[in-house]
Amino acid sequence: MRRFPNRMAIALSGLAALCLPAMHAPIAPLPIDEVLDEVCTALRDGTRLVLAAPPGAGKTTRVPLALAGLTGGPAVIEGRIILLEPRRVAARMAAMRMAQTLGEPLGQTVGLTTRVDRKVSAATRIEVITDGLFTRRILSDPELTGVGAVIFDEFHERRLNADLGLALALEAQGALREDLRLLVMSATLDTARVAGAIGAPVIESAGRQYPVETRYLGRSTDRIEDRMAAAIRRALREEKGSILAFLPGAREITRVAERLEDIEAGCVVAPLFGALSPGEQDAAVAPAPPGTRKIVLATDIAESALTIEGVTVVIDSGLARVAEEDMGGLGQRLTTVRASRASVDQRRGRAGRTAPGVCYRLWDEAATRGLTAAPQPEILVSDLSGLVLALAEWGERDAGNLTWLDAPPPGKLRAATDMLERLGALDAGGGLTALGTEMARLPLSPRLAALVAGAGSSGERALAAEIAALAGERGIGGPSADIRERLSRFRADRSPRARTLQQQARAWGKGAAPTGDVAKLLAKAWPDQIARARPGSAGVYLMASGRAASLPETDSLAKCDWLVVADLGGASGQARITLAVPLAEADALALGGVTTEERADFEPKTGRFTARRVRSLGAIILSEAPLPKPAPAVAAQAMLAAIATEGFAAIGADRVVDETLGRIRLLERAGLVEAPGLTLAVLRETAADWLTPLLTRQGARVPSDGHVREALVGSLDWQLQDALRLYAPLSLALPSGQTASVDYIDPRAPLVSARAQAFYGLASHPAIASGRMPVTVELLSPGMKPAATTQDLPRFWENGYRDMAKDMRGRYPKHDWPDDPATARAHEGRTKKRL
Repeated sequence: MRRFPNRMAIALSGLAALCLPAMHAPIAPLPIDEVLDEVCTALRDGTRLVLAAPPGAGKTTRVPLALAGLTGGPAVIEGRIILLEPRRVAARMAAMRMAQTLGEPLGQTVGLTTRVDRKVSAATRIEVITDGLFTRRILSDPELTGVGAVIFDEFHERRLNADLGLALALEAQGALREDLRLLVMSATLDTARVAGAIGAPVIESAGRQYPVETRYLGRSTDRIEDRMAAAIRRALREEKGSILAFLPGAREITRVAERLEDIEAGCVVAPLFGALSPGEQDAAVAPAPPGTRKIVLATDIAESALTIEGVTVVIDSGLARVAEEDMGGLGQRLTTVRASRASVDQRRGRAGRTAPGVCYRLWDEAATRGLTAAPQPEILVSDLSGLVLALAEWGERDAGNLTWLDAPPPGKLRAATDMLERLGALDAGGGLTALGTEMARLPLSPRLAALVAGAGSSGERALAAEIAALAGERGIGGPSADIRERLSRFRADRSPRARTLQQQARAWGKGAAPTGDVAKLLAKAWPDQIARARPGSAGVYLMASGRAASLPETDSLAKCDWLVVADLGGASGQARITLAVPLAEADALALGGVTTEERADFEPKTGRFTARRVRSLGAIILSEAPLPKPAPAVAAQAMLAAIATEGFAAIGADRVVDETLGRIRLLERAGLVEAPGLTLAVLRETAADWLTPLLTRQGARVPSDGHVREALVGSLDWQLQDALRLYAPLSLALPSGQTASVDYIDPRAPLVSARAQAFYGLASHPAIASGRMPVTVELLSPGMKPAATTQDLPRFWENGYRDMAKDMRGRYPKHDWPDDPATARAHEGRTKKRL
């Protein structure tokens, strides 16, 4: 078997068809051709369109050519067409295939722009670009000068940059470029929802899919690498053609490749994941050399946009690795989860792109029904500091003013804003500072941009730029976690990928020679990334940010008491330090911002506080001493922390919050207000905004329901406050002279409960919300037990009451049960003797 060492041989034999100019030949028909005229007409007459087409339809490479008039028809778009792709490998493949179709080298009519590749010219009509670079471009040129259309490909992946890019493009189109055409394309997309959000028509292509047989191999307790290797060997025996195997990450891919070292002759194993060089990725997707079968071991990078010739067998692990959150702008906590139904369907479809195929699934058929419908959009789960910085550069401080398919969560926006303020990128009003403006010009995450832009000298800026290049590009400088070793290797690396990054680092560093102390530079820029070793836990560190992170015990850095962490990763649970440098304790204390402050914890079960005076470097406790009770502001923060963890039940306010939301929902059903964004999750995320003043006034005491209700209602806009006061009362006056609370939480809400006698004399049914919502009346026995429930009291008096009264007279003969309750005198439920 030829494995990793011979990837370049694969590239040389397989990429010739992709990279070399081809003779201009008749364009082979594709399923998407059937709707090309309709697409061109829609974008000639309108400015927005949603196109849904299954994998293999040809939308990625055929639609841009048709819009540019390069498939035999007239040009629809004047100006350059920008095609956004979610990944570099997909961008390269799309650009090369279109250039090959035209018989031209890349960089003429069809161009390519990624972080490590740029091949465009004045003749370029179609430019394929990664979604992150498009965001940078539209921020630099909101009018998109010279651009006639922007195509968002594979939008169903719902990447953060794609959502942001679309939001900005929609606003640019509405305010600056009415002639700009926007096309959203996807293989698996809720087209009606997307079309409704952006106000666009929908065109669907039936596509072409060869039949794919699905074979379920069942689950087991064996390691996924062993099961995948066994499935590959089985598929080689049972089927012909090349194999595409989906695994969650690079580590699993490497381990499976090791298990296939003795695979039969005539088979080539090719890895495909994001950290590989462009040449290695290209080799994986190139056709297999003649007389060989290719076994492509891929992450979900191969789910869409790529067609690997000769693949008729897919083996799906059913697993995916997703980023649950960003590690404060440094790295991602990657968690292995079951892939969504949309993802496994996409993977299965890869077996039927060019011929009938087979899909082996490493789980039971019944388990497919339990898969989530689609992956979560990144905008809901990722760190949003880059988005907030981009919006600040755009001049928009309220994300709610833009059009989103899924609005950014308020809590994540607030956390991102706080981080950017700490970095010095935003002022107190949310506007860009001078440092923030410089950061926004750099194509880096905010953390890395702050490191470069905030450097104290030209030499330190150049050093910071090299660190940013390392941290922003996986696999560069080798596998070591020691940034000093990685920098040395990076500087000596002469590969095309490294040279491109070195050029970028020099540009970010403004051509200066790198100088300075790496550890002090990082500690000064990122004091919250200073980490101290935990006693008794080799290789485990607590960072000033509060995160735990670890190194292998065998790593030389694991012997250091203090580190500055430059990058984080990890498959699950505890974060893994992937880039760090040792730091002297004196420097840590001097640069980390040591503080002395009061802290407190709140125990919801007992309602008690534990207070102490703490000397710390962020979350790293240097010393502490107990205090008798917390200060009011400290107690407030302790209760807010408990709410963040356990919800409003932590302070006994869950029912009053649910009640207020129930009142609002009722007014919405009545058509009196609109408050779709006001949910329990939003109230919990924004609790600090509306609860802090009350909790601070309370001191070390839990607030009453009434006070929480006042704080919550008082935080709403005045129209909603008035509507609640006028149309969703907390109680109703009864004919007996009593008042009864209105229950807005009960499934029968709005519900009023009282003894039956309290409703005597009521000839019409009570209603609230300006008479639009009848109240559910629960009539209670003298013993306060439910006797009857109605939403039509006059009718109940005439019919159901007779049965109820007959039963009640037997149980409570001393009480008043008149024949005509509609005209009887109401009372509190006294006996006849006391009337």
